[in-house]
Amino acid sequence: MSHHYSGPDFGFPHGDARLDLTDLYAFPKPSEADKSILIMNVHPSAVVNPPGPTTREPFAPEALYELKIDTNGDAVADIAYRVRFSSSADGSQTATVRRVEGAQAAETGDSGQVIIEAAPVSTGGDARVTEAGGYRFFAGWRSDPFFFDTRGALNDLQFTGDDFFIEKDVCSIVLEMPNSALGPKRVGLWARTLDGAGGVWVQADRGALPAQAVFLVGSEREAYLAGDPANDARFIAVFAHALEHAGGYAPEEARRVAGTLLPDVLSYDPTRPASFPSNGRMLTDDAADAFLAILTNGKVTGDKVGAHVDLLAEFPYLGPPHNISVPSHATSPIATELRKQSRRLGSS
Repeated sequence: MSHHYSGPDFGFPHGDARLDLTDLYAFPKPSEADKSILIMNVHPSAVVNPPGPTTREPFAPEALYELKIDTNGDAVADIAYRVRFSSSADGSQTATVRRVEGAQAAETGDSGQVIIEAAPVSTGGDARVTEAGGYRFFAGWRSDPFFFDTRGALNDLQFTGDDFFIEKDVCSIVLEMPNSALGPKRVGLWARTLDGAGGVWVQADRGALPAQAVFLVGSEREAYLAGDPANDARFIAVFAHALEHAGGYAPEEARRVAGTLLPDVLSYDPTRPASFPSNGRMLTDDAADAFLAILTNGKVTGDKVGAHVDLLAEFPYLGPPHNISVPSHATSPIATELRKQSRRLGSS
């Protein structure tokens, strides 16, 4: 299920839905090839475990939402965009976006040059967009663009085309920027959330490539979510173990395939058309099918679900939210089956 419910026991990291990273997208701006669109989605409206609504507040004021950019291929950030949210007495939120370069981009903190200030967060159907200095920014509830037959996955991969996410919402951070702000040509991207509720920044979630942080990390989930891409080679063995079990890979081949999935970084060249998994990720790219083919060693190549039809042709590109006043939730049997699936992948 992409990166949804990446916390322990298919819950949320640190038990907070607002800290849960769901998807990362990167693609050239339509009709303006010298600009790029980065989208970081968090906070799913649908709870799997335990069943119940998520909070109505889109983003955690005590958290930091960060986009990381590696410009030289070493899986260490050279540029970072940091987003913090404030709340007012009436519950409305505003966002401040900072940019940091060099060694500081790989560090933890909320410093940096302010590029967007006091941007209003959208909670209704109309997208409130802020523009400043060559950047455009949106944050707020939107229709979740991820598509996948979750129930089919839980039924021994017997897919019927039932899209679990078709009427679900998510909180989106959308940043339009000049390609010159990304670095020279091909870059590596990932996103992370940090929890500052305890007085120090603690990484709660991170990722770039869909699904693997949910289905391939096994007993290393906590270490993986707290880790950095530069150290991801340590997870090759646990990824390989899951691939052997799920796809019937021979041990050596499983390690080779696991190595292609790590580090957990999305490769993106803004000078080329976007298409997952080779270059960036469009909102219409079928990331679930790509992951299924790898997970099953080519035995299953699709879930019969297609891209959502409520996407917009203009910024912020994601459709309006379905129902943010009373978030929907999944039933407890789905949570039970997800736990079973995870245990099967992690078993010997």
